[in-house]
Amino acid sequence: MNEIIIKVEGIDLLGLLGERNEKIDLIRNAYPNVKITARGDQIKISGDEKPAYDVRRIIEKMVHVLQTEDQISRQLVMDIINGDNPQEYRISEKDSSNPVIVYSRTGKPIKAKTQNQRVLVNSSINNDILFAIGPAGTGKTYTAVALAVRALKNKIVKKIILTRPAVEAGESLGFLPGDLKDKVDPYLRPLYDALEDMIPREKLAKMVEERIIEIAPLAFMRGRTLDNAFIILDEAQNATTLQIKMFLTRLGPSAKCIITGDLSQIDLPRNQQSGLVRCLDILKGIKGIGIVKLSAEDVVRHRLVKQIILAYDKSDNERKKAKLEKEAQKEKKETENKDKNKK
Repeated sequence: MNEIIIKVEGIDLLGLLGERNEKIDLIRNAYPNVKITARGDQIKISGDEKPAYDVRRIIEKMVHVLQTEDQISRQLVMDIINGDNPQEYRISEKDSSNPVIVYSRTGKPIKAKTQNQRVLVNSSINNDILFAIGPAGTGKTYTAVALAVRALKNKIVKKIILTRPAVEAGESLGFLPGDLKDKVDPYLRPLYDALEDMIPREKLAKMVEERIIEIAPLAFMRGRTLDNAFIILDEAQNATTLQIKMFLTRLGPSAKCIITGDLSQIDLPRNQQSGLVRCLDILKGIKGIGIVKLSAEDVVRHRLVKQIILAYDKSDNERKKAKLEKEAQKEKKETENKDKNKK
């Protein structure tokens, strides 16, 4: 039986333990055979050598986070317990090199939360067209909308145009009730949600009415010239090659554009290929066009979202490997048959 004493100084003990010890209880649930006792400014850990030292490592990381942050979330505690090191890719709220993008309608500062989100913010300054590629929950759309709102507030652009393909994810658009607006609005809802977090609802409604902010399906962009505007094409993995080419050739000389997409969630019919894959290959290396790739490490939603993404990635890789092995075996067999026929 090992006994370890950690002296906690210079941080809020309640922030470490959580209300009713909820954060320490997360560790207790993960290590049921380790006893954790908090008294005054000391935490005592009792248990077998390896689990006791694992718990010590977790608590020390939590203390380190609280030395630079005002609080530590339950999700962050779970990340640490699961062996992740959030400090490697998360950005401290107090990091002076991470400026506020824009303030929310409640006055909350909106900043990049991960290193790749910061790359996205910085790349938007140096590139008129920027691709933000990554899985769900990495803040691609939200960060892009924040950048667009900042550009509008700073009078860099005169309007914001938000668009995405109206592609069904296993459901039929035609069966939705109402007129065309009613049918397409559900597909554009994530863009409305982001805007409503940054602009008071009444002001937003007025800006939409005056077409200072425009939210429309991708098909509505055809034939237009989009200038003096910050344009976001969201869910671009569901656009065909012709649609993306059409969209990119709409841009006027004073336009800024961010294109977001998740190559693991393509909802196009099987006989159609995503234009985003080809687009990334064709346009890479062109000055003024940037590509930022986010990963599961940038997920800012529920901690399980990251685990889900990693599980699907693992499954996809295994399936690709099995497919390649099957094709190799088939090719080997065909070669052997040809050799036999020659003999």
